[in-house]
Amino acid sequence: MSIEKPSPADTEVLDLASRSGWPEDLRILVEKFPREQWQGHTNLGGMVRFWLSRHDMFRELSGTIAETTVNFRNGTLSAAEFPRQMVPRLQFLLQQLDVHHQIEDRHYFPIFRAAEERLARGFDVLEGDHHAIHADMAATADAANALLRALADDKDDLTRHGDAYAQASGGLLKGLIRHLDDEEDLIVPLILDRGEDALGVAHHG
Repeated sequence: MSIEKPSPADTEVLDLASRSGWPEDLRILVEKFPREQWQGHTNLGGMVRFWLSRHDMFRELSGTIAETTVNFRNGTLSAAEFPRQMVPRLQFLLQQLDVHHQIEDRHYFPIFRAAEERLARGFDVLEGDHHAIHADMAATADAANALLRALADDKDDLTRHGDAYAQASGGLLKGLIRHLDDEEDLIVPLILDRGEDALGVAHHG
């Protein structure tokens, strides 16, 4: 599987591992609708509220996974307890991210890209993020499985496997948080500007 980059010109500035937010040309709507206005806005409908709640779940889960890793590595969480706390949380995060990204790539991003051509480049970048995050997810799963095997075998190289897992999971979680923030800064203002019904993304019970 190859990772598609938005364009060579954007690589340095907009690559997930190095960017620190959107450039000015992709901030046209978030400048109009800053975060402090989101919660009270009349166009903040059921779809975007649910979507934001999923993002909040990913952030909370990421924080718990990171804390569990730190506690294991500094010795405050035993080698026996670490897998019981890490495995179900990491597995759930990876599974839910996969589903979440498929829905965005196949359904929401095409709608949003067509609705506002000035932001089209941003959605290309976000799709590229998904490829990068999925590569990090695979690397984290591999590192976690290697660490779990080392724990089960009581190997002497636990430190090496622990370091590898911490590096892989740390990279995944850092990139994920950056992606979630930037994704919200692109999508929420667009929804507040147009409305969910007009965009065709409203949830009707």
